Amino acid sequence: MSTPTGFDELIHPSTRLSVVALLAATEWADFPFIRDSLSLSDSALSKQLHTLEEAEYLEIRKEGGGRKRRTRVRLTARGRTAFEGHVAALRAIVEGAGPAAAQQTAPEQQHAEASR
Repeated sequence: MSTPTGFDELIHPSTRLSVVALLAATEWADFPFIRDSLSLSDSALSKQLHTLEEAEYLEIRKEGGGRKRRTRVRLTARGRTAFEGHVAALRAIVEGAGPAAAQQTAPEQQHAEASR
């Protein structure tokens, strides 16, 4: 089985997929909200955000200063497109492994076994 079009290796790891899925549901999200929603440490979330930012999948804004500093995050258009393509690819994989796919391959397997 080949990898469907739109499958994104960068988004696929579960932590990054969770971050992108959370951001896809909102315009902007604060760092503490993302961290707490996904039960991540500050450093783990920072690493994932940095990776996604380098790929231009999200935008990070730091506002204010000192103790009032606030970090906000949002998906870019590129990130949203990548997420939607990845979700479509995952659906194609799941649908390809469903009961209909099993029924289609059963006659092929029976033929191969009969040929032995």
